[in-house]
Amino acid sequence: MASLETLSEHPIAEAIVAAAEKGGLSLTAPLGFEATPGYGISGIVDGHKVLVGADRALAKAGIAVDHFAGDARQLGDEGKSPLYAAIDGTLAAIIAVADPIKPTSRSAIAALHEQGLTVAMITGDNARTAHAIARQLGIDEVVAEVLPEGKVDAIKRLRANGRKLAFVGDGINDAPALAEADVGLAVGTGTDIAIESADVVLMSGDLRGVSTALAISRATIRNIKQNLFWAFAYNATLVPVAAGVAYPFTGMLLSPALAAGAMALSSVFVLANALRLRSFGAQVGASDSRTAAPLELEYAK
Repeated sequence: MASLETLSEHPIAEAIVAAAEKGGLSLTAPLGFEATPGYGISGIVDGHKVLVGADRALAKAGIAVDHFAGDARQLGDEGKSPLYAAIDGTLAAIIAVADPIKPTSRSAIAALHEQGLTVAMITGDNARTAHAIARQLGIDEVVAEVLPEGKVDAIKRLRANGRKLAFVGDGINDAPALAEADVGLAVGTGTDIAIESADVVLMSGDLRGVSTALAISRATIRNIKQNLFWAFAYNATLVPVAAGVAYPFTGMLLSPALAAGAMALSSVFVLANALRLRSFGAQVGASDSRTAAPLELEYAK
């Protein structure tokens, strides 16, 4: 399995190869390597045809995986992804790969919940593993066993009933979904094509930046509305005065110097109000400190 995985760029492949090298296994260069996105990989190793992938990959090849059904259920309940290997058309092994949950993920999802948002996970992993991870993190909805080309359809289903959707991704297969979502947020440590397809780029891999991006967007809109209200109210009040509307009653006229000063004061107020956004801190979950942290976001569009 590790020999075949040496030609794959998938993170799971890297984990399998690393484990084999750590165990001192000697690897052989495979021949006829072929990768099928969302399914698995195949090739020839030491004269044997090897197929490695999810259960659907082996089912597609007409190979039953029932022998490992119990093991697969147990691994899935533990939040681990079961992969299968077939050698010369015969089921040979099951291997578990776990994607460790980042320490900040729980607080990131908690922060989104605090903003009144629903959190969904779209994954190509099997349903049992996906729901196990969702339970650990408090994720509300799970769309599992989605092929790379099916993420756009999954987003369309989640957007039913007029819901607005922001999608977070970092891989090549996430690019169409990032473009389809109402707001696409790419993780800055991800692939270039994902970053190019997104509206917002999180400069670090910390998912707490998602809630910060949404919060600062809302704060910016509030700030714009405040500035517009101030500008219209200020001008609606003082422009008639500058035009002499009070002269027939009071004999008072506003000097050009004072009018210019008042106009400048209006601009200073608007700019000062906008500059308050520079002190905006990162939004964190209930389990984290409320201390403001530097904002690391880049707006791609």
